[in-house]
Amino acid sequence: MRPQNFEIENKKILDDFTSLIKNKPEKTKKRIKLSWSNWGFGMEPLKDSLKRLSDNGVNYIELHGNRYGPDLGYNAGEAKKILSEYNMKVSGICGMFSAESELSSNSPAVRQRAVDYIRRNLELGHELGAKYFLIVPGAVGRSDAYDNMEFARSVETLKIVADDFKDAGIRGAVEPIRSAEVSFCHTFSDAKKYIDEVGSPGVQHVNGDVYHMLVEESHIGKAITDAGGILTNLHMADTNRDALGGGFLDLDTIIRALYMIGFNNDDSAFVTPEPLGPGGDPYPAMYGRPDRDKLDTLVSRTESYFREREEGVHSI
Repeated sequence: MRPQNFEIENKKILDDFTSLIKNKPEKTKKRIKLSWSNWGFGMEPLKDSLKRLSDNGVNYIELHGNRYGPDLGYNAGEAKKILSEYNMKVSGICGMFSAESELSSNSPAVRQRAVDYIRRNLELGHELGAKYFLIVPGAVGRSDAYDNMEFARSVETLKIVADDFKDAGIRGAVEPIRSAEVSFCHTFSDAKKYIDEVGSPGVQHVNGDVYHMLVEESHIGKAITDAGGILTNLHMADTNRDALGGGFLDLDTIIRALYMIGFNNDDSAFVTPEPLGPGGDPYPAMYGRPDRDKLDTLVSRTESYFREREEGVHSI
């Protein structure tokens, strides 16, 4: 019987990865950098989050972009001290774009808030050595479009601040999100069109999210290999948006695809777990009371499972 379409793509990635290991083994020696997105930890002190990650062998953190106002969010000096205490580094800043602060809004005041928000968090990212900043073109939690001008307004608004990314030494990374959560920009192809329209050297990358890709992409591995060097971060959760290993995600194919695009050799590329659980709007999690035992288990299970599978795919 003829293989299913996804199996054909899986086989191609497996064959290409096998060839890479055999013919260019030096390109597969370095392992993928594992980070963690901490906004899903809720209202937990940064020190507690960093200790959990460090104890589980995760050396990078994607910080919640929580500078929502001039007097809000992380103090860079204090954060640096805690990061140093646990020998941790910042992979990137997770930009949070709600209907109160979004690039595509039909309200000029809301768009201005989004511009100011980006600038404050770029300043934080620059001070802490972040490699990327996550951009969502529309509001998370709003799946209905205001009108047919959202894309154009979002592009116009981001252009105001786009060159600031380059000045800060931070990659602007556009994240496609499933249509149940946002009104536009759902696929890698959509993100590339958006990036082209913005037309700035500061915004040239994509932040993928496997949970959204399960719904919006025809094949996750192929989407990764097609993206190539513009993919700078990949949010990770299993098919049930739980810890890796708790669903039926084809993690091996994803890992092979990442090695095929040289993800492991890019100093600004990370796999960043973000197991938030299912639902239409995940943002309320950032204000939740942390369940430490549950979070400890999420991190431990995910880290160990990812590394197990990563080593396994190299055993050819």
